[in-house]
Amino acid sequence: MSVDLDDTDRAILRLLAGDATLGAAQVGRAVGLTQSAAWRRIRRLTDAGVIAGRRIVVNHAALGFGVTVFLGVRLAAKGRIDLEAFERAVTAIPEVQTVQHVLGRFDYRLRIVARDIPDFERILRRRIMTLPGVGQVEANVVLSEERRPGPLA
Repeated sequence: MSVDLDDTDRAILRLLAGDATLGAAQVGRAVGLTQSAAWRRIRRLTDAGVIAGRRIVVNHAALGFGVTVFLGVRLAAKGRIDLEAFERAVTAIPEVQTVQHVLGRFDYRLRIVARDIPDFERILRRRIMTLPGVGQVEANVVLSEERRPGPLA
């Protein structure tokens, strides 16, 4: 479903993507609308599915999780039951922040947070490698990360 966005809608989306805690009054002031007009636009964008939810960004390092790893996982078998069993099991691991089913060299890409490299090794050996169907893995440790909102057409 495509939604027609004007410059004000895009400005609202950029503001909320940067800080999801902003209220309609703050958004309205920033884009030159009244609180009620801003609220109506936010409601329209939400009802149309353009705004799918509001989230906070947790600073993992501040909580003691200093290492982020992207882990590619190739399953040994690729039947529907194998995929479902793997997905069920991997989503139960709290250190796994995202699970992406992807095309290419690997079947899944996981974003994992750990306290340090020995902690990641423990997660890998005791939790990931024991999951149903895991065949091959490849780890990429994040050295730095810059968060930027995607394009808002």
